[in-house]
Amino acid sequence: MGTESIPEVEVRRSVTVPLSVHRAFALFTTRMTEFWPPEHSISEAAIAEVVIEPRVGGRWYERGVDGSECTWGRVAEWEPPVRVVLLWQIGANWQYDPDLETEVEVTFTEETAGRTRLELRHRHLERYGDQADAMYAIFDSPGGWGGTLDRLAAVAS
Repeated sequence: MGTESIPEVEVRRSVTVPLSVHRAFALFTTRMTEFWPPEHSISEAAIAEVVIEPRVGGRWYERGVDGSECTWGRVAEWEPPVRVVLLWQIGANWQYDPDLETEVEVTFTEETAGRTRLELRHRHLERYGDQADAMYAIFDSPGGWGGTLDRLAAVAS
């Protein structure tokens, strides 16, 4: 009798934008402030900037209008312009948790010249334990990753 493995829980979303693969990657990784929903701040202060440091091990965080910083996670894989994997380390209580790691993988595929498909997978939501279903519902909701990618597409147009 072996132990049963917990099935992986993930949210998948995608969007196509009228940008080259290089510009789409840059939009997602260097201009997140422009499309991140401001109501998704986990800091006490309003978001002034969302930062992804462009290297493996780089920080992913928000900077508040008051100068405070709130860590969201870090860069696990950095493969411009085709792929980035970010570790989302925000617990179900919406606070940074260095012991929690879920993965936000985004791939960038050129569909035609000047059109790129972004595919986002937020993996390992089962790591939220008894909060996994609730967190899945949040990330899968219209205000979750789908809405965030819709905002990105609006910025890209």
